[in-house]
Amino acid sequence: MLIVMEKTATPEQIENVVSIIEQKGYTPRPIPGGERVAIGVLRNKGPVDAALFLGIPGVKDTVPITRPYKLVSRETQPEDTIVTVGDVAIGNGRLTLMAGPCAIESELQALTIAEKVKAAGAHIFRGGAFKPRTSPYAFQGMGEEGLKIMARVREVTGMPIVTEVMDDQTFDLVETYADIIQIGTRNMQNFSLLKRAGRSRKPIFLKRGLAATIDEWLMAAEYILEGGNTQVILCERGVRTFVNHSRNTLDVSAVPVVRKESHLPIIIDPSHAGGRRDQVIPLSRAAVAVGAHGLMVEVHHEPDKAMSDGAQSLYPEQFVSLCRQVDAIFRILQNGTDAI
Repeated sequence: MLIVMEKTATPEQIENVVSIIEQKGYTPRPIPGGERVAIGVLRNKGPVDAALFLGIPGVKDTVPITRPYKLVSRETQPEDTIVTVGDVAIGNGRLTLMAGPCAIESELQALTIAEKVKAAGAHIFRGGAFKPRTSPYAFQGMGEEGLKIMARVREVTGMPIVTEVMDDQTFDLVETYADIIQIGTRNMQNFSLLKRAGRSRKPIFLKRGLAATIDEWLMAAEYILEGGNTQVILCERGVRTFVNHSRNTLDVSAVPVVRKESHLPIIIDPSHAGGRRDQVIPLSRAAVAVGAHGLMVEVHHEPDKAMSDGAQSLYPEQFVSLCRQVDAIFRILQNGTDAI
């Protein structure tokens, strides 16, 4: 249930409602809004009697929440969540572009790519210091040295950095360096990691699992919000199907569904969806056309020498073309369908 307070409700009245919720054995979660505060009632094992709260000073209304994901749902928070990192805002009506190599290989490599993607229009630098690989013999990333290189990229270019965390053991380390912490597709239902992310004060970039439904994905995000971290960015990166013409199948239909169901921003990763360089730009165009808040794209200046995912990494000049094309589509959408 969601308890909606009056615009004029005082802090004492809000605290009184919180206290009553706790006395009933439930968990209260105040949710500040643009004009008024709402209080979510969590951990109730059955329906909550609205009569318990109606008539209490400061309470305007009670709203039953029908979705299993309470805090992620638009029923709880109708307005969009905007995640701000440095000077970059994600979900505020602008298109956010994240770009960089799959893996950090050296300082020269990272800085070279970072300068090129920033010049093309990227807002956030992506790169992997810890790499979950299918084969134990594949390049696993540079670890903390890679994180230090990413911090150097931020220092030189001014771009915030996003990188993946693999487990609880390295979370504190990644949290120290990263501006945005990514939880990858294989860890979408690593519940101990999600709970740790809920205690973090850094934004969390949550990728959809290989075979996860949208409900399962949103429930994974619910773990993070329930832990207290409201700064979550969702990422659709393709799901596993029977096709062999691409690495995965990009579920573009997830974008309008998520935007209807949840207030969290949603980003598309066309690189991992397609897995092939020639599919990345077309998939990016489709992602922007259906309303994604941004893109995460792999770019490498020498993809034939890349230590991971070179086949799906764009050349810098291709990323320039991508930026121009998606910006044109985004501007059309911003100007309304009459312009199409």
